[in-house]
Amino acid sequence: MGVKRHIVHIDLDSFFVSVERKFDPSLIGKPVIIGGSSDRGVVASASYEARAFGVHSAMPTRQALKLCPQAVVVHGTYGRYSEASREVTEIIHRSVPLYQKTSVDEFYIDLTGMDRFYDPYDVATNLRQTVIRETGLPISFGMASSKTLAKMATNQAKPNGQLRIPHGGEREFLAPLNIRKIPGLGESTCQKLYQYGLEKIGDLQRVNLKFLEAVFGKMGTYIYNKANGIDDSDIIPHSDRKSISTENTFESDVKDRRTLENILVSMTEELAGKLRRENKVAGCLAIKLRYSNFETHTVQQKIALTAAEHILIPGIKNLLDKAWNQHRPIRLIGVKLSNLSTGSYQINLFEDNEQRIRLYQAMDTINFRFGDKTICRAAGMEVGARSFNPFLKD
Repeated sequence: MGVKRHIVHIDLDSFFVSVERKFDPSLIGKPVIIGGSSDRGVVASASYEARAFGVHSAMPTRQALKLCPQAVVVHGTYGRYSEASREVTEIIHRSVPLYQKTSVDEFYIDLTGMDRFYDPYDVATNLRQTVIRETGLPISFGMASSKTLAKMATNQAKPNGQLRIPHGGEREFLAPLNIRKIPGLGESTCQKLYQYGLEKIGDLQRVNLKFLEAVFGKMGTYIYNKANGIDDSDIIPHSDRKSISTENTFESDVKDRRTLENILVSMTEELAGKLRRENKVAGCLAIKLRYSNFETHTVQQKIALTAAEHILIPGIKNLLDKAWNQHRPIRLIGVKLSNLSTGSYQINLFEDNEQRIRLYQAMDTINFRFGDKTICRAAGMEVGARSFNPFLKD
């Protein structure tokens, strides 16, 4: 059977809203929207009170205010969120041996092996209470035998709750949930499964793997494993990160080159900005394409150390030309920057002009103060409200 894994997924509930409520308690209990101005901005985060009206992140603020006119709009300051995130990270860092920070408000913790000395659920419970006590922020966790299940448990535990899926109880936990709850399943795949009368994960558990492979190809194996609670992916310690990546699954397959390029530009800008904030540069870039039959292609290219978009974006577009068979529509696209090392992007001073360096510094300052996508290239802007900001999440 192997070692029993104890994986915890921790998520700070409506994080930006919770941070703002600490600074202004009058916001407690009210529908709150964090985001840009009502004429051009998008929602970065919404309180549960606002979500009840159908408001969600990445929605244009104007539309959100039509759904919930009484909402209070707060123009968030990124510095507050990064500081709150740092406080939570420090508590986790001193409390557990192995963790992975996957976004500003989300962590995976591996407590495998600790059950020889402590009940891992008690460890997670105490950690959650410590975060609430020391930061005043609401937080939820799920605990299970894998990352996927722990994340799904957190979603069931929200808001401000906790849930343990016992070993051996994975399939039972999953069975009553809608197939939409499986992370990474696109809308078109769900619709196709519905046509076969498969609505609950329990329905999928009764289906033969061969059938799913015949209908969905490699994707069928993925669906089968997730439905049966099979996931052995590891927790990668934050400090060991040698790459940075982002990807997007389309609800319906895309073969329009301009759309793909705009999304790649947006993703590359997001990653490059993140590198510059962390004072890192990349020496290798890669793109990942997945076709509708789940066939996946990755191509990469070594580059001079940089974190500047004007070097990265042409490289990424060039990789798209190499990787993409243009007759085939794409289901998922991703960008990865790797071979990271510490160093300022001004390493490129000899090939950058002063004006360009000042432009990056200005962009970074504005984006740091007002959120990741305040200012970006026109191509990236065409992506519009479907921003790839890592801090935007439901």
